[in-house]
Amino acid sequence: MRRIACIDIGTVTARLAVADVEGGRVVRLAKHSEICNLGENVDQTGELKQEAMERVFLCARGYVESAREAKAEVVCCTLTSAARDARNARELGAALGSIGLEPVIIPGELEGTLTFLGVAQDFRGKRIMVADNGGGSTELALGSLGTDGAFDLGFVTSVDVGCRRVTEKYLSAGPLPSADDLAAAHEFAASAFRGAVERGGLRAAKSARSDKDAPAAPEELVVCGGTVTSLVAIDARLDPYDPARVHLATLSRSRVEELEALLAGLTVEERAALPGLQEKRAPVMLGGAVAVAELMRQTGFERLVVSESDLLFGLALAAAAELCGVESPVVWKPALRPLR
Repeated sequence: MRRIACIDIGTVTARLAVADVEGGRVVRLAKHSEICNLGENVDQTGELKQEAMERVFLCARGYVESAREAKAEVVCCTLTSAARDARNARELGAALGSIGLEPVIIPGELEGTLTFLGVAQDFRGKRIMVADNGGGSTELALGSLGTDGAFDLGFVTSVDVGCRRVTEKYLSAGPLPSADDLAAAHEFAASAFRGAVERGGLRAAKSARSDKDAPAAPEELVVCGGTVTSLVAIDARLDPYDPARVHLATLSRSRVEELEALLAGLTVEERAALPGLQEKRAPVMLGGAVAVAELMRQTGFERLVVSESDLLFGLALAAAAELCGVESPVVWKPALRPLR
């Protein structure tokens, strides 16, 4: 059994996972997360703010120490949408390098592939669509993981729709969104998702365009990311947050729309007081709900399944394969740095 530390730095959240991997499976995984808002104003300026980079640096430094204390052998570090969009991301990369990390900005398609690998562990033998709804983008992947471990990924793409991007474009003008702003946010998400759904054949099996399309269509929509886990937590009034009650929970499309309406009727301060919602996520929570609701509409799914086995899970599997010198289902080798 090998113990791996993985750090993922997203648009909203920076996260650490310490995973024990054996025989190509994650036996145990502990996660920590902190909202650092790296992507603050990136959509408008194309640059990472100095204050945001400092927040991430301090968080990552603490994560490296935590990984050492947990006796992880190696650490890998990925950055996603905000870093992909920012022209000054190398500045952050240099700072992270000074604390023993080798940060890698991964493309959206690889992010989606790693996420699918992690999520699919709980759905072996099923053809599923996985959506990783983040702060700056949503990764969409369609495929299956066989009971024998055979990895079949038929389609993967990254769409520039995320909770922070939607918020900064349409939902931050005042204390409450106008009907026009909310409609514009929906149309933005719908337009972006519509093209991906058509290209990838992502419509639910029950709403496939024809009988010919149905066998290749996804049986389940599985969604991960801070927005959807927070929707479950708000719905169940989880305080404190309990990942065991969130993982593999389901939400109907009508309930997602009801929760969106609830958020739209509250100011950021009022959202922050909702049981189950992290205070720092309140400013971008409505934008995330819009994205999830529109994704369900465009794909025709009447319900979604929530997964906690996300990018970090898949990243741990790929890192363990590299450490052990065996072939990973994902044709990519993470940059590992020793911790001992």
